[in-house]
Amino acid sequence: MKYNFLINVLDKLRYEATSSYIKRYLPNENDLEKINQARSRAYIHLYLKVLFGILDFDEREKLITDDPYDGGIDGYYIDEDRKFIYLIQSKFRITEHLFENKEIRLDEILTMDIDRILGGELTDENNNPYNGKIKKLQREIAETPDIARYNYRVTILANLPSVSPTKLRQLTGGYNAEVFDHQRSYRELLLPVISGTYFTADDISIPIDLSNKNAGSKISYTVNTKYSDCEITVLFVPTLEIAKIMSKYKNSILKYNPRSFLEFEGKNVNNSIKETILKNGTNEFALYNNGITMISDETNINEKIGTKNKAQLRIKNPQIINGGQTSYSLSRIYEENPGLDSENIFQNKEVLLKIITFMDNISDEKKLELIDEISEATNKQTPVINADRFANESFHKEIQQKIFETYGLLFERKRGEYADGIQSEYVAESDVIERNLFFRLYYTANGNLRKGIQRKLFQKNDFFGFDINDQQSLDKCVLGYRIYSLLALGKNTQSPVSHAFYYKIFLYICLFLEEGIHQDQAQFELNYKIVELAWAQFMNDRRKNSEVARKTRINKTTGEEIVIFMEKKYLESVHVTDDLRIFLNKFNLSAIKQGLELNT
Repeated sequence: MKYNFLINVLDKLRYEATSSYIKRYLPNENDLEKINQARSRAYIHLYLKVLFGILDFDEREKLITDDPYDGGIDGYYIDEDRKFIYLIQSKFRITEHLFENKEIRLDEILTMDIDRILGGELTDENNNPYNGKIKKLQREIAETPDIARYNYRVTILANLPSVSPTKLRQLTGGYNAEVFDHQRSYRELLLPVISGTYFTADDISIPIDLSNKNAGSKISYTVNTKYSDCEITVLFVPTLEIAKIMSKYKNSILKYNPRSFLEFEGKNVNNSIKETILKNGTNEFALYNNGITMISDETNINEKIGTKNKAQLRIKNPQIINGGQTSYSLSRIYEENPGLDSENIFQNKEVLLKIITFMDNISDEKKLELIDEISEATNKQTPVINADRFANESFHKEIQQKIFETYGLLFERKRGEYADGIQSEYVAESDVIERNLFFRLYYTANGNLRKGIQRKLFQKNDFFGFDINDQQSLDKCVLGYRIYSLLALGKNTQSPVSHAFYYKIFLYICLFLEEGIHQDQAQFELNYKIVELAWAQFMNDRRKNSEVARKTRINKTTGEEIVIFMEKKYLESVHVTDDLRIFLNKFNLSAIKQGLELNT
């Protein structure tokens, strides 16, 4: 699953190639060797996009040096903010097995001519001239102001044999190195790009138009709270700038927001926002929209920037805690209407922005408490449910990481967090397991059927008996999800599923767990036929012999007493689990299989 996701993401990155690079990145589909070469190059694109937020394909391509006579350096990035120069060596593997198991040879690291290149040499030791992009790297380093303040770091995108950090520095010529092996690549490159959390905003700047603001650019007010002293800054900002910010940072700027973009649940709100922006040439949006609330560690506004009627807003470590739906909808409009179209669509349209700046050093725990209270008090458009408020707890983050790393499944702890990955076609909706469904399947698969059918399970945040370290219990849960998905009931995880279906999942796991979680489609279908037969036998037995869920009625014509078995009431009773276990002890699986084979 994870490697398939990775290939899909790399292919989407290849399709971003502009006209100058189409031949290299989009070769004939039958030329597998060239496609693998293009994917290998796209892997460096992925690293540059996720780690440094470079969204433009051409900008990333300028930093990729992977060509003949590259001195062993496949790419680079000069980070002016953190004062680091990254030198990249990448070894992409063309199959899942090789990607996860094949290691880079240590002598391949030694081929990096870091000292020669940084020392200004124009040729390698064999007197071959370095390629043009390596020479461009040398020029950029030479022209970098305050270059003495920069440190070098080698990035190795490959599995590495077990070597000490000291040995690794020796191999790189004395430079510190960081290794992105397959596990780290899945965790820190793949998952963030799927969930839209790949690049965190440290500082953002927003230009402000003062021409229509009679009292200056802002209103500021200091507030004392039980958590921290805060300064509230309120001003109108261009919708285009909010759209650009959200397009670049996506869910990483919604870290403290209890939910992400609601593609389907928030459809009416999204459409209303789009309609107001697209159908009006004037600024009704400023009247209709409730605005955006953002938290910040530091906020500055400079109205003296050398340009008439212009100012600049700077926000340090921004996070949107209310208005994420508005911001995401604006970014979708911006992405769907590139270039001059966006400038025209958003022209003269502004949105109210409220920035809460923490003036004291406040712990993350207190910050989350304050954010929770603000979200509950201010959110009006799409209510924040209880389950949303629990989504940022470490318990759910650990589950998300464990399920992805072990099974390649995308556990949706925050509503809408994979909307961007689905929109970009990195993953399908069926790859995402909704949080309530996950826990229902976990408890059902492990025999706690009453807990599995409990109403509002996630909203109560009560997961007694769940053990993230119990591998067999998780295997059962994932097998349960596979059953659910293959029966095409996972297309809409919000739709109700009958109690009987969960009980059938329990039956399947009891009968066929030993076959493992990777059963093929044909085997699954055969097994499920057996489960249906077993369930029919079980219910026939309960209709005849169960002493619960029975109701006596009088036939008005004959006066005869009629005993009715109430199936729905029985399935909601506490007796089903024990009855199923008794039934399974008597169930003749071999006889059923033989019967099916004879019929076939």
